[in-house]
Amino acid sequence: MIQVKNSAQIAMMREAGRITGEALALAGEAVAPGVTTKHLDDIIRRHIEKCGAKPSFLGYGGFPGSACISINNEVIHGIPSADRVLKDGDIVKIDVGAYIKGFHGDSANTFACGNVSEETKRLIDVTRESFYRGVAKFVPDGRVGDIGAAVQEYVEQNGFSVVRKYVGHGVGKDLHESPDVPNYGHAGRGTRFCCGMVIAIEPMVCTGSYEVRELADGWTVITADGGLAAHYEHTCALTEDGVVLLTAV
Repeated sequence: MIQVKNSAQIAMMREAGRITGEALALAGEAVAPGVTTKHLDDIIRRHIEKCGAKPSFLGYGGFPGSACISINNEVIHGIPSADRVLKDGDIVKIDVGAYIKGFHGDSANTFACGNVSEETKRLIDVTRESFYRGVAKFVPDGRVGDIGAAVQEYVEQNGFSVVRKYVGHGVGKDLHESPDVPNYGHAGRGTRFCCGMVIAIEPMVCTGSYEVRELADGWTVITADGGLAAHYEHTCALTEDGVVLLTAV
């Protein structure tokens, strides 16, 4: 069941979104060769807790970190580790959530570590732009399929592919709520949007095939063909004044 939020609830979600976005930005600024993913996770956890919130991901389904940190061919759900050291040329996906006053925020971005190739830069740019193509379709009386179709079309026009197995979702009192928001599909199909809906739009884009597989750790998802992947996400609220990116800072 879709949980439509009123203006007061969306106002409370702004705080969770702000904290989420700030933590993500701080971690992104720290991405550099020689830094461990555990160090990035510590930055995120300290900021979230300093703000009086809780990391949404910590303990979620047994996840051991405060954020998901995934490198290169890892798409999502990478586990932070003191043994995982960033290298020049890596691309680092950081996915963060914060929970406060009964609501979650959820946001992700992809960061270049040192010097990356032009093709890698293009992957990051296309992934980000595909998100905004999707956001443009988040309008009253629009449908979930409109977002997926817009994201897929832009990504594939640029020679990349969108992950099918994992999708965006509603956000609110629960980290993952209805509806599912795929990054592929057909316009004019699926759940109809209305004001008060809050969703996470989150394209996951690959250089090669969109097929993925899960590692033996039970969390980390990688591309099946070893290609690079990028990820971009904001928690988005549909209001009378248009779309508000609650996790943007």
